[in-house]
Amino acid sequence: MRSVVVLPTYNEADNIDRFLRAVRKAAPETDVLVVDDGSPDGTGPMAQELSDELGRIEVLNRPGKSGLGSAYRDGFATVLESGRYDVVVSMDADMSHDPDHIPEFVRMIAEGADLVIGSRYVTGGGTTDWPVRRQLLSKWGNVYTRTILGVPSRDCTSGYRAYRATALAAIDPTSTSAEGYAFLTELVRRLASNGATITESPIIFRDRTEGKSKMSGRIIVESMLLVTRWGLGDRLSRRRTR
Repeated sequence: MRSVVVLPTYNEADNIDRFLRAVRKAAPETDVLVVDDGSPDGTGPMAQELSDELGRIEVLNRPGKSGLGSAYRDGFATVLESGRYDVVVSMDADMSHDPDHIPEFVRMIAEGADLVIGSRYVTGGGTTDWPVRRQLLSKWGNVYTRTILGVPSRDCTSGYRAYRATALAAIDPTSTSAEGYAFLTELVRRLASNGATITESPIIFRDRTEGKSKMSGRIIVESMLLVTRWGLGDRLSRRRTR
């Protein structure tokens, strides 16, 4: 199946060379679309130079930092409008996601899944290098999200995923509104509501060793507020239709 990695970047100059080489080694037939938000550290130009060397890499340059959700909306729109791909993979550029899983995720889509989530919270998955507080916050947040939204996924906030292109197009990701990691949850909610087949595959998430994390208290608060609003709204909607 024809596959592409959509890769949002902002100030990932310390990681982009190693990451793109690892993707090319693990999945030589998979294209990459780097969506760079005008990184001051030169991530975009570095990715373009690597495209000339490694091939199958394109760079979508955006004028400034506009958020994870916005970057994915533009990236997904670009690859879906091209009509060239059967599978769209999303992942982080900081080496926290192992590119060796890409062929496995593509195979799972070929076998019938509409969404494959690289999950930290199924048997065989996990995290390394995280303090206990962050582990508990992530696990609690995912339990809360799964419960209030009524979705089957144990890891709604994992950014390492593969989507069937037609299933992704059917929920129109450009019409989403969330930024930060709430965007990832919004896609799971829409896909689940649309009857998509969602499965999870275990991954070990490794914290970045280079560059600065984009996670912030504001992003966490936004995510929890949106999840609560969506969950309550869905319940009210169901009651009205009874």
